[in-house]
Amino acid sequence: MTTDYLHRYWAYFSLAAVTVMLFAATIFVVATLPPRTIVMATGAKGGANYELGNRYREILGTSGVTVELIQTTGSLQNLELLRDPKSGVSVALIQSGTTSKAQSPGLESLGTVFYEPMWLFYRAGIAANLQALAGKRISIGPEGSGARMLALELVKRTRLDGLVKELLAFTPEEAAEKLISGEIDAAFIVAAWQSPAILSLAHAKDIELGSVARADAFTALYPFLNKLVLPAGIFDLLTVRPSADVLLLAPKASLAVRDDLHPALQHLLLSAAVQIHAQPGMFQKAGQFPAAESIDLPLSEEAQRFYKSGRPFLQNHLPFWLATLIERVIVVLIPLAALIYPVFKLMPSVYNWFVQLKIMRLYADMKLVESDGRLRQSDLGTVKAKLDHIEQRATRLSLPTTYAGTLYSLRSHIDLLRDRLTINAKRAADDR
Repeated sequence: MTTDYLHRYWAYFSLAAVTVMLFAATIFVVATLPPRTIVMATGAKGGANYELGNRYREILGTSGVTVELIQTTGSLQNLELLRDPKSGVSVALIQSGTTSKAQSPGLESLGTVFYEPMWLFYRAGIAANLQALAGKRISIGPEGSGARMLALELVKRTRLDGLVKELLAFTPEEAAEKLISGEIDAAFIVAAWQSPAILSLAHAKDIELGSVARADAFTALYPFLNKLVLPAGIFDLLTVRPSADVLLLAPKASLAVRDDLHPALQHLLLSAAVQIHAQPGMFQKAGQFPAAESIDLPLSEEAQRFYKSGRPFLQNHLPFWLATLIERVIVVLIPLAALIYPVFKLMPSVYNWFVQLKIMRLYADMKLVESDGRLRQSDLGTVKAKLDHIEQRATRLSLPTTYAGTLYSLRSHIDLLRDRLTINAKRAADDR
């Protein structure tokens, strides 16, 4: 009965199987499309990193992706949120030197995107060296900020941790106000040179900008740091502020993501990073950022492909969502075609095997009838009845016209066997 169904409905079974596979493929394509909303941790509202987050939001918004910005105290909190899968944060700006692959196994980098200079401003009258900060009140940045972590490390390295009077946790804006008013003596600030806090301090009376002595030693001890040169007179060419070139230490910021962030969104973020960070600036050349650097975290596979080959072909020529849909369809269709082709290739052979099996069974039954008649175990009427039954079974076979010759041969052989058994029976009767 099963073989009869397969004989009769094999084409329908093939079509049903293909339909099921295509339906499953459609569900897979839809389920694996990127989300339309991502959450990004940046920094304090009004800060440089938060404003950069706004630019990412604007650029991704043109492609139909909503970017929700999370205000944080800085790089360390960004990192904490990015590590926590329950936070919903999938992308963040991370200061280099704050983590490692072993400490953050679920995170990857899309590359470095800009320098984050560390500035040391202090009240005039204090000697221009770190040791002169002994006994002073110093702001080193709020808890959770990369600035605070870096400042603490430098203070410890120069053995000032036991000599400083007080280490305070002010934001850059608060630190600038208090330093200008004389409430504190110095401030470590990690911020872009054009940030409001830096510009206000650079032009403030009785405030000096410190140059890092032995900067090469620091970059050797801390490979994630870079030595930058702030040109003399950059803030005011008339009064020449600063009065001489200033050496600064600067980590780089990385665009970090969770390793499960959709590949299409990673490419979209990298394309946005090129628009935002590739322009020349105070400390960088045109096209220097984003850069394929894995300082703390390994580069994602998508980032490696982006830096090697650029944006995917379809995303360069089609709207983001259409390009992504086509890419997902192609990813599914190639293995699906590899699966469907053998099905269509194999089904005719399987069908032919079932047909031949059915016919061979009829021939096997004919052979038994022939043996039965030759051995005279049944009378001629019984043998003919068995042959008639076989012939009826052959007639009921519903086969395509391609098998007409085979079916005709089978029925001819049945007739030949019937005639032969009749002749043999007559000869046997005459002999008696």
